[in-house]
Amino acid sequence: MSNPLPHAGRLFVVAAPSGAGKTSLVAALIGANGDLEAAVSHTTRERRPDEQHGINYFFIDEAQFQAMQANNQFIESARVFGNLYGTSHAAAERIQARGKSLILEIDWQGATQIRQRIPATTIFILPPSLQTLRRRLLSRAQDDGKIVEERMAAAQQEMSHYREFDYVIVNDDFDRALAELSDIVHDRGGPLTVAAQRKRIAPLIAQLLPG
Repeated sequence: MSNPLPHAGRLFVVAAPSGAGKTSLVAALIGANGDLEAAVSHTTRERRPDEQHGINYFFIDEAQFQAMQANNQFIESARVFGNLYGTSHAAAERIQARGKSLILEIDWQGATQIRQRIPATTIFILPPSLQTLRRRLLSRAQDDGKIVEERMAAAQQEMSHYREFDYVIVNDDFDRALAELSDIVHDRGGPLTVAAQRKRIAPLIAQLLPG
């Protein structure tokens, strides 16, 4: 049985470097909360064999994406690893019109845009180490070695933005991270704010973001 959220119609934003586990965590969170739903984003990225148009993403070409940008059809949009990604107003409004809360799984650039425009609860997910991050990227077998290295090179720059978020979670143990994510959306996340976590995660931050 799902656990109702304390307030309907809220907006949650979850960001993380590739491989930190945000997609799996968000999927599990939605599965346990019937009044929480993710908006399907648009992207210019090539569709992978196991992905479906309209389910995983709306796969469109760059000209279509730029036309939507020109018409202000996106709440947020960003170029990530050479591809464009964006959440449309229409996708978000369809969910909130049904009285559900909306969760967006986006990168830090999109989260910055959201913060400037709409009240939202923002959550950043960190990996427990750079070695674990690399291992997770390699184990997905979705990208070749060159792309994995590009993602690793970008990870530190992405993770440096964790301080701009309301909450931070370290995804070392999946079940614990999921419980913490659930606590945040149910207004029990006080110990997980960036300010509250600063001292506890300081050694990890020193490892993830040396210098």
